[in-house]
Amino acid sequence: MLEAVVGVIVGLLIVGGVLIMLGPNLTPAWRRLKSVGRPVKVPSAFQMTKSRDVVPPALNPKTQRVVVAAARLASWLRAHGQEDVAREVRTAAARMTANEPSGLYALQIALRRIRVVNIHDPLAQERLTALAKELHGAVQDRFEQLELLPFRKP
Repeated sequence: MLEAVVGVIVGLLIVGGVLIMLGPNLTPAWRRLKSVGRPVKVPSAFQMTKSRDVVPPALNPKTQRVVVAAARLASWLRAHGQEDVAREVRTAAARMTANEPSGLYALQIALRRIRVVNIHDPLAQERLTALAKELHGAVQDRFEQLELLPFRKP
């Protein structure tokens, strides 16, 4: 009887030592062992799905066009040392996601400021003008679509 008790105690000490040696590695292994026996719950076709409010709503294609044109212009301005104007364009484009009319008006103001920017290289000045015209056209299209400005008569 004494030998059986000693054997159980020795067995418990060995198991305890192994558990201590495993230490932090024991928790993930224990979780894996617990999950093996459980069946996986398959969602039903009639079950309601959870709403995902963290995903922002999709932008209108014309709004996307404005944002892309603004990003092109801002990166070009930043690459050519016009940090202040580039920041203004980026801020106005970012404002469009929260309040689109306000962002469009801010982009219009930034475009007025870009008219004053002079680059000494004629090719660079031509590229700046082309990017500004692209953004101006996109902004005007979106203004007309939102009916913020009166339509021009041809």
